[in-house]
Amino acid sequence: MSHEIFMPALSSTMTEGKIVSWTKATGDKVDKGETVVVVESDKADMDVESFYDGYLAAILVGDGEVAPVGSTIALLAETEADIPEVQKKAQQHSSSASAAPTPAATPEPAPVAAATSQNGSSRGPSGRTVASPRARKLAKELNVDLSNLQGSGPYGRIVAEDVQQAAGQPVSAPTVTPVMPAAPAAAPVPMTAATTAPAPSPAPAITPGQVVPFNTLEGAVVRNMNASLSVPVFRVGYTITTDALDHLYKQIKSKGVTMTGLLAKAVAVTLTKHPRLYASYTEQGVRYNSSINVSVAVAMPDGGLITPVLQNADQVDIYSLSRSWKDLVARSRSKQLQPEEYNSGTFTLSNLGMFGVDRFDAILPPGQGSILAIGASRPQVVATDDGLMGVKRQMQVNISCDHRIIYGADAAAFLKDLAQLIETNPQSLTL
Repeated sequence: MSHEIFMPALSSTMTEGKIVSWTKATGDKVDKGETVVVVESDKADMDVESFYDGYLAAILVGDGEVAPVGSTIALLAETEADIPEVQKKAQQHSSSASAAPTPAATPEPAPVAAATSQNGSSRGPSGRTVASPRARKLAKELNVDLSNLQGSGPYGRIVAEDVQQAAGQPVSAPTVTPVMPAAPAAAPVPMTAATTAPAPSPAPAITPGQVVPFNTLEGAVVRNMNASLSVPVFRVGYTITTDALDHLYKQIKSKGVTMTGLLAKAVAVTLTKHPRLYASYTEQGVRYNSSINVSVAVAMPDGGLITPVLQNADQVDIYSLSRSWKDLVARSRSKQLQPEEYNSGTFTLSNLGMFGVDRFDAILPPGQGSILAIGASRPQVVATDDGLMGVKRQMQVNISCDHRIIYGADAAAFLKDLAQLIETNPQSLTL
């Protein structure tokens, strides 16, 4: 007897997955609920566990290979004596697949599930301890009992640092790409801190004429951008004076507040007056979302982008919001975000100001009604209220909206209220 291990669907948008690494080798014993493979979904690496006891008889999709959701990626034998027979079955499976490839059918519930607990504990749905492969390996080397540890990773997952602490070893700080790279000294631009692009890294060696396949994240971006072509979108621009916001930022920056947090908070507070702007289109009508979840675009070091979500941004204080943002960025770059942490946004911010971009239009994400593009804040010569000339810092923002549910007047009213908040009462963001 044998059991098939399928490529699991780790998110609602996932159509294929990439095998990052198998934590078990052919012939190894596998316990029910034990992590057997790490899979890269659209935007995160996830441990997945077996629903059966047995022995890993054959791996059909190796490390680094991609398979559609629902396809067979490995076979389990019930007993060690069954391994040769199951391996023959695997050879027949591989031969038939190469001879007559067919599109993947709609998958049945896969007998492999994400091992990450959803209740904040270090226990998976089967009651087994949830830990990363590196943490398990380290625990064996250091003789640490994982069942006694409380994980500090996403949703209670035990990570290597937890094991090191339990063993009394020094924990080295993880290397994280700076969230807010410094702007050029010749032209400091405080507002550009909202863009979270990775520090420049050496470009990979590319042979002229070479075709480089998309990685998993880039492929997901391609699918999302193609989906956006079917949506009728319009754009509205606005100029916002940022002197008051810049002054506030200088006052509270030392308390860990980020400009991203300030802008997200300002947008979220303004959205409370404009429910249409964070609504979404359905064939039955307008879906008014119950939460203001602000997504912020983050460029990934190895290509593509991800949009970590600040949940209920209108209700969270600015200090907690900034701490959450730093944590989300760090975990997004190490591919440790849970699906709800990057696919639950109801409104999106995109900022290219740190690159010196004055203005740009952002492409509307699937399933959302609006996205706000933020340009750089720069000193501008303007006419003052008393008829004289003065210098003020200003930024250009452009909002892209789904015209099926949002109209020009809706977008203009939102931008006007956002500008009024930023220009006249940014201090309220700290309350």
